[in-house]
Amino acid sequence: MDADPKQYENIAVNESDIHKIVVSYLVHNCFKDTLESFVACTGVKQPIDHLEGMDKRKKIFNFALDGNASKAIELTEEFVPGLLEENKDLHFDLLSLNFVELVCSRKIDEALGFAQSKFTPFGKEQKYVEKLEDFMALLAYEEPEKSPMFHLLSEEHRQHVADNLNRAILAQTKLPSFSVMERLIQQTTVVKQYLSQESSKDGHQPFSLADFLKS
Repeated sequence: MDADPKQYENIAVNESDIHKIVVSYLVHNCFKDTLESFVACTGVKQPIDHLEGMDKRKKIFNFALDGNASKAIELTEEFVPGLLEENKDLHFDLLSLNFVELVCSRKIDEALGFAQSKFTPFGKEQKYVEKLEDFMALLAYEEPEKSPMFHLLSEEHRQHVADNLNRAILAQTKLPSFSVMERLIQQTTVVKQYLSQESSKDGHQPFSLADFLKS
């Protein structure tokens, strides 16, 4: 008999499965020191073949997160040649981070030269034109962080680009682009939303992951 999804709290979870979920999360996010500590405490098998890749991915991720996109691009091309040629959206986002750093440093002439040499090929495709207009508009502001495009300078934007880069590298190296924990949360959210829709017919509130995490 199939399990009743409404009785999920009665389903036992194996501790070794929890350990695998944690290991997957730590490997995905390049938390090597934490992974080694977790392995030492639990005795779970360490994915040795992933360690070298973790070090390289962590460097690339941190460079992108810090806005040093030129270094992130350089290391990405060394580690996974051809990735950025195949993923133009990601390449554009990384070049944009580099451009933003030049603008924020008020290196206007350098930013203009960079845009002319790096963005010109993208200007031939309509889907990049509006984005290019937003980035170029930053040059008109003495304080770009106070412009309508301030979100392009935010840490959240750099985090988004760095996460996408990490996922792309994982996929290119034949590893899962999402951690097991992320997949479980995505799948659980879908199931809970479905059950919530069924319950809402009886007056229950719609499911909210943010509210669930606070409970």
